[in-house]
Amino acid sequence: MNSTIAVAFTGASGLPYGMRLVECLIAAGVNVQLLYSPATQVVAQQEMGFTLRSRPGEVETDFTERFKAKPGQLRVFGQQEWFAPLASGSNPPNAYVICPCTMGTLAKVAAGMADDLISRAADVVLKEGRKLILVPRESPFSVIHLENMLRLARAGAVILPPNPGFYHHPKDIDGVVDFVVARILDQLGVAHQLMPRWGEQAE
Repeated sequence: MNSTIAVAFTGASGLPYGMRLVECLIAAGVNVQLLYSPATQVVAQQEMGFTLRSRPGEVETDFTERFKAKPGQLRVFGQQEWFAPLASGSNPPNAYVICPCTMGTLAKVAAGMADDLISRAADVVLKEGRKLILVPRESPFSVIHLENMLRLARAGAVILPPNPGFYHHPKDIDGVVDFVVARILDQLGVAHQLMPRWGEQAE
């Protein structure tokens, strides 16, 4: 049985990381449950020049075609879709990645404020002992940001800031994005060949 990984896009800068992550998960045969905040629609146009439509069903159709997903492999849910599988501990995903993650979303998750599906899914994943990965896109971090991250780390979440390395000599922005996405995939246990690993020779 294929694993199911949930991914949420929030309104922080860094949507290319999230889009590339979904692309790689689909290519690896993983089932993906996708969530996105309304602010992500603004970021999509600003950073990537495409229109992220308002209705989850339309986005599911668009992204199934874009990522060449198999029928049913990619599902998209709305912020208030409380009958979505990941809203309940009886049907949690194997893991959940919020990428990019705003400081507002991170604060809500740290405080246990499950007032929309993005934050509720995080609450479910934590309480069910599944892996939660947050990719916070902010700089610099305030004391409040750091305290929220520490609280989440103590609760078992993985805090993975999108800090790229350069030892693999990226030739373009895609290479920088792939470095960060490779770290996320490693945390998820999903095999990839996005870049040579430390101590390995590039082919």
